Amino acid sequence: MNDKIYDISIIGGGPAGMFAAYFARLRNLKVALIESLPKLGGQPETLYAQKHIYDIAALPKVSGTDLTKQLTEQLEIRNCDQYLSTSITSIVRKDDLWELSTNKGETITTKAVIIAIGNGAFEPRKLTFDYDSSLDDEKINYFVNNIDDFKDVDVAVAGGGDSAVDWAIDISKIAKSTSLIHRRNKYRAMESSVDKLNKSDIQQLNPYIIKGVNYNPDNKDKIDITLKKIKTNDLDVVTVDKLLVNYGFVSDSKILRDWNVELNGPFIKVTQEMETNLPNVFAIGDIVTYPGKLQLIATAFAEGPIAVTKALRNLYPDKDYFEHSTSIFEK
Repeated sequence: MNDKIYDISIIGGGPAGMFAAYFARLRNLKVALIESLPKLGGQPETLYAQKHIYDIAALPKVSGTDLTKQLTEQLEIRNCDQYLSTSITSIVRKDDLWELSTNKGETITTKAVIIAIGNGAFEPRKLTFDYDSSLDDEKINYFVNNIDDFKDVDVAVAGGGDSAVDWAIDISKIAKSTSLIHRRNKYRAMESSVDKLNKSDIQQLNPYIIKGVNYNPDNKDKIDITLKKIKTNDLDVVTVDKLLVNYGFVSDSKILRDWNVELNGPFIKVTQEMETNLPNVFAIGDIVTYPGKLQLIATAFAEGPIAVTKALRNLYPDKDYFEHSTSIFEK
């Protein structure tokens, strides 16, 4: 049981949640930032890390990874408590507080909640067969937490979408060797990325599917990936140091119904001040709907301060929190 009581707990560590947390910390609030994935960044970081985003003020273009990096640097100025690899299983009203139960058996107690889960809680699509779980994180990765983990080693990337192709290209610049495994002859990535792939020295293994992954019997530092060629019984084995599985992510917003949040289709219905039907529970970003809503990161960046400001007025009506950021930093 966490005895700390937060002013605001933000569920979702994508761009909207990260900026809302930073803005709330500027107002000297106690903030918890809760993310189901092992790292912050949300969809831009996990789904299109190397793709450029063009609709963010003052940034002519920025990749998903660079956007996450800059949001992280901003958040570090006024850091908050971060709960990574943490999913909220239920929210329960107790007196004037909300108790958030987590998948780790922990309870986060908070005065207000901001839901910023984008299109739902993301989980990676994993390999569909059984394998030794000790391979996870060390030999089999579903995320790139640090690209230097792939430096000077033999790497296989599995997948055929934008993220898989982009990561294969980036990893090939530092890896000893790089292979890309895809079940089709054609990729689902942007043509410009495929052109870069075809001009690189990445070994393209397609059309193949992965049938098994095991430690190499002669060298436990390596793994053997068993491949089956599509529409044949032909098998092949590739030996590498690491496998990056990039089959995309699945999202689930069904839990919102269990939280008793009023929905309009798959979206949370909010007021112009980002309020839901529940007291001191707000929602921002791609998960919300209201008249004139635009599904843009730029819009989500504005919705966070609106929600934080309304929460402040609800929680501390007698306090003056509404000075300009320049005044805050001058102090």
